[in-house]
Amino acid sequence: MRIPLPLRGLGFALVTLVLVACRIESAAPSGGAAVSQAATPSGEVWVYTSMYRHVLDALEPLLKERLPGVQVHWYQAGSEKVSSRLEAERAAGAVRADVLMTSDPFLYERLARDGAFLRYASVNALRIPRTLLDLEARYAAVRLSTMVLVHRAGAGEAPKSFAALVDGSWKGRVAIGDPLTSGTAFTWAVFMHARQGDAYFAGLRERGAVVAGGNAAVLQKVESGEVDAGVLLLENALAARAKGSPVEVVWPDDGAVVIPGPVGLFATTRNPVAAKALVDVLLSPEGQRIIVEKGDMHAVDPRLGGPRGEPGVEGLLGRARAWSPALLDQGLRHGGDIKEAFSRAFAR
Repeated sequence: MRIPLPLRGLGFALVTLVLVACRIESAAPSGGAAVSQAATPSGEVWVYTSMYRHVLDALEPLLKERLPGVQVHWYQAGSEKVSSRLEAERAAGAVRADVLMTSDPFLYERLARDGAFLRYASVNALRIPRTLLDLEARYAAVRLSTMVLVHRAGAGEAPKSFAALVDGSWKGRVAIGDPLTSGTAFTWAVFMHARQGDAYFAGLRERGAVVAGGNAAVLQKVESGEVDAGVLLLENALAARAKGSPVEVVWPDDGAVVIPGPVGLFATTRNPVAAKALVDVLLSPEGQRIIVEKGDMHAVDPRLGGPRGEPGVEGLLGRARAWSPALLDQGLRHGGDIKEAFSRAFAR
């Protein structure tokens, strides 16, 4: 998330101080004796995640090599389903997850404000661009997904910006995800609403935009020729192109929307030593490389390039709209209003 310039230096210093504190010891959730972070990780760790299954499969050998005494269990589903399960468990007072790893930055901020996370700054977090760090070390980005425009090859001139989708030239020829059901589409909607308000949603409806559901549905509609362009995750477009899809990636002039996929440790974890060690592996160069090569997502480690020849994280952030505390708060506090405005526009 983008932190105002005057706070960035302070943020780095705070994270460094937290790093020192967190690496020494952490209090056991039961209130018992402190557990040394130098202890050998062992036991079970449950991770609730929206990470693609094939990426998790690729991570397994690395985790077994680095954490031979740890058994990692995955609950894998879309961000919305993960959130629903987590909320049900929290309401029952029985959260099974030790680690949360989804692509919903608003969920993390809400949970952080509720005190749900254990502070932890991995040594590998020092490499992450400071705009992607929580100043209090409650969570940190582990991967980056990006909403861009896509266009079917041979379908004429491509749209140059998200704003162009409501200028009249793309009437009935563009597909978007549904922010009521897709977490990534919702984050994109928050960015667009912050810039243009309810009028943007009304413009999409008046110009005949097709609401396709999730990213897979948007991709299918562009590939099939039902529409000529769409708003889609870069990772989906890159993977499709590698399989011969006719979709082309268009970096919007008004800025791509980068969606941090954070990782956070629950304060209720029964195994903080193993949970922290898992985060260290995910943020290691080897873990980050798997996310890039198998997931077609951007790593947060600036030493790595982007997926399929794209620039790395610093180049990506230069192409993107900036996160800000105000924008994060907008999605957190007024997300329901934004969804209602979208529903109202498309219910006409």
